[in-house]
Amino acid sequence: MNHNLQGKMIAILVADGFEQSELLLPRRALEEAGASTHVISPDGGIVRACDKDDYGDEFPVDRELSEVDSSEYDALLLPGGLKSPDTLRTIPGAVDFVRAFFDQGKPVAAICHGPQLLIEAGVVRGRTLTSCPSLRTDLINAGAIWVDKSVETDHGLITSRRPSDLPDFNAKIIEEFAEGYHEAQKERVAMSEK
Repeated sequence: MNHNLQGKMIAILVADGFEQSELLLPRRALEEAGASTHVISPDGGIVRACDKDDYGDEFPVDRELSEVDSSEYDALLLPGGLKSPDTLRTIPGAVDFVRAFFDQGKPVAAICHGPQLLIEAGVVRGRTLTSCPSLRTDLINAGAIWVDKSVETDHGLITSRRPSDLPDFNAKIIEEFAEGYHEAQKERVAMSEK
């Protein structure tokens, strides 16, 4: 299996209140595999994490959402946390940014509450994925097939439940991001629109 991400540029979309470990550990794994990463947020400057039930660290934003285009990136990572995905799904530009990765057949990874953005982008119908258990009903109501597994992959869509799943999640995102373009990613989105 190819685990070399040399030359790949990965977008990491967050707003304040993302789960710190769900950004830090996947980002480290991606960069160790050779990828470059950009933390992207609707506002420039810094974003603040949560660390379990407390405030986490502040992180510099590499690019503002309004300044980027999905065509600049090879894959997308959506960390969870209670607040970040909930905020992002109310921002049309963030939803459009996520949707564009699916339209372009690029791999997307989401963990914990990250799939809230996938629901809003309208890309889960007929897809098999996992998430934190509290999103189970929301995903099923949006047409997804929900499974309770540490990591699930469906044609370039990689999902996990929680921080304890990060070792499995990180291994799978490196594998899928290395594969790159997934024609079935585009096909699945087209099917979900019917």
